[in-house]
Amino acid sequence: HQIHLVQHPLYTSDQIEASGTPQAGCECDSFPLLLLSSNWHSVMLEKVLGITTQTSSALTCDPNTGQIAYPTGCVVVILNPRQNKQRHIFNTARKTVSALSFSPDGKYIATGENGHRPAVRVWDVEEKTQVSELHGHKHGVACVAFSPNMKYLVSVGYPHDMIVNVWDWKKGTLIASNKISSKVMAISFSEDSYFVTVGHRHVKFWFLDESREFKVNLSTVPLVGRSGLLGELHNNIFCDVACGQGKMSGSTFCISYSGLLCQFNEKRVLEKWIDLKVSLANCICVSEEFIFCGCANGTVRIFHTHNLHYLSDLPKPHHLGIDVAGEEMLRRPGATYSDTIALAFDPRHHWLCCVYKDHSIYIWDVKDTRQVGKVWSDLFHSSFVWNVEVYPEFEDHRGCLPPGSFLTCSSDNTIRFWNLENGTHVDFQKNIYSNNLLKIIYVENNTQHLQDLTNLPDRGENANYLDVKSGVRVMQVSPDGQHLASGDRAGNLRIHELKYMDEVIKVEAHDSEVLCLQYSKPETGMALLASASRDRLIHVLNVEENYKLEQTLDDHSSAITAVRFAGNGEIQMISCGADKSIYFRSAQKVSDGINFIRTHHVAEKTTLYDMDIDITQKYVAVACQDRNVRVYNTASGKQKWCYKGSQGDDGSLLKVQLDPSGTFLATSCSDKSISIIDFHSGECVAKMFGHSEVVTGMKFTFDCKHLITVSGDSCIFIWHLSPEITTCMKQHLMDLDQVQQQRKAREPVWGGFLLPICALYEEFYVCFHVAHPDLPPLLLSPAPACVLTNGKLPMWAKRLLGEADNADTAAFNSRVSYQPQGRWAERAAKEPIKTMLDADLNYFTPIKNSSLHDSELEPQNLNRLLSEVRKVSLAHQQEGSLKDDSCSHLGLQTELSSELFLPFLPPRPWLCTMCQSDALVSEAETEMTDVEENFQQTSSLPQTPEQEKYLRNHFETLADAQAEEKFDGCLKDLKAPEEEEEEAALFQNPRLSISTRFLSSCQKNSRWADIYLYFQPSIRERTI
Repeated sequence: HQIHLVQHPLYTSDQIEASGTPQAGCECDSFPLLLLSSNWHSVMLEKVLGITTQTSSALTCDPNTGQIAYPTGCVVVILNPRQNKQRHIFNTARKTVSALSFSPDGKYIATGENGHRPAVRVWDVEEKTQVSELHGHKHGVACVAFSPNMKYLVSVGYPHDMIVNVWDWKKGTLIASNKISSKVMAISFSEDSYFVTVGHRHVKFWFLDESREFKVNLSTVPLVGRSGLLGELHNNIFCDVACGQGKMSGSTFCISYSGLLCQFNEKRVLEKWIDLKVSLANCICVSEEFIFCGCANGTVRIFHTHNLHYLSDLPKPHHLGIDVAGEEMLRRPGATYSDTIALAFDPRHHWLCCVYKDHSIYIWDVKDTRQVGKVWSDLFHSSFVWNVEVYPEFEDHRGCLPPGSFLTCSSDNTIRFWNLENGTHVDFQKNIYSNNLLKIIYVENNTQHLQDLTNLPDRGENANYLDVKSGVRVMQVSPDGQHLASGDRAGNLRIHELKYMDEVIKVEAHDSEVLCLQYSKPETGMALLASASRDRLIHVLNVEENYKLEQTLDDHSSAITAVRFAGNGEIQMISCGADKSIYFRSAQKVSDGINFIRTHHVAEKTTLYDMDIDITQKYVAVACQDRNVRVYNTASGKQKWCYKGSQGDDGSLLKVQLDPSGTFLATSCSDKSISIIDFHSGECVAKMFGHSEVVTGMKFTFDCKHLITVSGDSCIFIWHLSPEITTCMKQHLMDLDQVQQQRKAREPVWGGFLLPICALYEEFYVCFHVAHPDLPPLLLSPAPACVLTNGKLPMWAKRLLGEADNADTAAFNSRVSYQPQGRWAERAAKEPIKTMLDADLNYFTPIKNSSLHDSELEPQNLNRLLSEVRKVSLAHQQEGSLKDDSCSHLGLQTELSSELFLPFLPPRPWLCTMCQSDALVSEAETEMTDVEENFQQTSSLPQTPEQEKYLRNHFETLADAQAEEKFDGCLKDLKAPEEEEEEAALFQNPRLSISTRFLSSCQKNSRWADIYLYFQPSIRERTI
């Protein structure tokens, strides 16, 4: 399928088959593109992993070939189960397909769609082209059906339309129509030229012959309909209907949600009805001999058409929570199964297709109802798919997954491993459930999210069934392929080892959903994991030390949408967020780990949603809300290019992804389109569509042959790139490899000469420190650019090697303190004015709290926490003074025992404007020094009854201990604090994640400084 071709400079005018003018890009400085043939733009949809069928109206079978058709967003998949091959029909209107029906001869297929002014379309199956387009509904089409003679096509609209239309689809005219007062769920044509609709308290027979007897001169005549005689069953909701075939062509069978199977005769009279003895029934399918009823809990009951005698049940599918890689298809007592929601019968092969609520498909051989066998099956995601990752490939076959594998995560609380290759793997043999699915990781034991609950019946007890914070939001595979990091919508971070698929670490990392995870590249020399969240914090974890917390960054003021590591030999971190800011940071080695220092800050005028770094680590591409892709230099932070990332005029860019060679980038827009763009020139190569919801993730495969996209419609699309695109990528990789080999060939010549110099430099530094112990450590410390981190050469040595890109890199790692600018800041001594900002650059980019260094990441019991707080508080009352971090900027030392008696005060605005002259600072420091001495001489015991009462009431909340809490009960059991306790309460959030601890510690440190300054009238009066 050629997908929305876009003009390219190398095309001639006769090669353009679709409109669109690409944005003119800048001069291309990439490797020259190959001479491309006319099919350069061909991007094929190779396979779809997913299904969006909700009822039997969106599942149909060709009675002649046995092919199954079902919707996957805006694409109709035509499946050949025997060959396991797919063909695809694209809805050119880009609207979700809601209903399907094969023609009796199997040559055509009719579709209905959702959205504004939906159309009923007829497609040629072989040519995959549109034959007819019929407009007669306003909101959506619920079901469509061909008449037995293929002359007419019937469509029923959504409840807001309240209309049923009969079309002459070959002429494109509406011949009959009528209003419907009830919600219609299904439709079925009989062999005697009438059709039946069922719905909410609705069973109605419509007659085409009688409608023709009305005024023939009118273009559209009223459609004649008569209600079925329901008797005492008139209050039921009928969800599906099927007219009899052969000898039973005069009978009509329908099924209700309550589990009643009803049979009507030719006179519309209810002859028989039986109770299926199930909690819920959804669908029905009829052949000449059997009636199949799809019910809850995976049940499909089989009855005889002549007398409604019960015969047997179909085998149940897999149970919810199945291990597809390790379990056989056996029934487990007490297991939960997914509901059956759609059925379609193949009369040629006697196969029954069943679609279940967890978005799985089974095709059963029902030729002998006593020995039913499975013909084909597949399991898909049942909810929003958030992310996709391609598993890295290794030459020595040390990977945990077969080559060509990829992973997806979803709101159904699963991480699924896929592989489309035909080869086998020692640890992952082809299972009996799916030819494409290797493994499923269930992040929670709760199975309620494994079923699609978007189309629940009108039952009150299910109104609030779903948890809005469920699902795996993002994931990342470690570069060595051994670990899988995943973050969920509740802020939890999990680490799975992929050899045995076990969860080894679970941490409450954030207070909100995790939006991005990123492992550092091996070239940086460090194994780090960055976790960014909607709570605007970034946590940096050390992988080599069992994911120990290294640092928490709080530069952003809004949700962080993307974070990336960059650099070859040097570690850089780049992040962007909804605050329209991009932060560039460089890593410095400190005594207890790694510290990231901010080097550049870019403020844009548009929201930034995603970014990716090219293979050379020199450029970062950012997807922006204004539909532009902005490319920045990772070393200098300066913008290099800016071009359109979408050919449309609506929406925003949501995702951007570079291919493994850095030649092309793929973008996804909120208008549900996908574009492939030349990275250096900005020329659009191809534009695709097919998803019915926004595309949430994209990845190029390492073989440069496929692009994998995932979306909120629960579907995974595998796009096959044209050979020309693949050739360009591979050629670029070969050129880069040659450049890298030439660079390595020069390294031994200089390396043997420079490494001894570096060793002499370190020896000189140590000897100088021994000879001058009286000098401050700051004067003895070398410049950060010269620190030999991870075996790197100093910057002066890199200049000799030619490895430093430009002068910006030298300044990139320099640590510059804040200094006021302008005439008002000038003094005779040319010294900067002392401010709170001058004390330490960590004020902007805090290092991890020392109290968190050895603490456990997992929360503990509240009772244990409070007991520890009491012990710590008593110990502090008897010990010496404790220096506060926030007050150390002013040289202040306080004693915790004295702080316990000070009431909680809100932050004051004059705290930020204090110390506005050098003399004031000197005087304040003198006063604080005097106060320190007074504090040290003061007893830690309460001196007044008021202090003793305050200590008794606020003893636990004022303890200087790190709060850790885990609620084992329900949140409803928590009691609101009293008014007198609410002001001094330290537990601001019942969920004590890493983010909560970090924010609590920052709030507490600023609180102690505010409290002390409040009790210093001389300072307060002079600073106001």
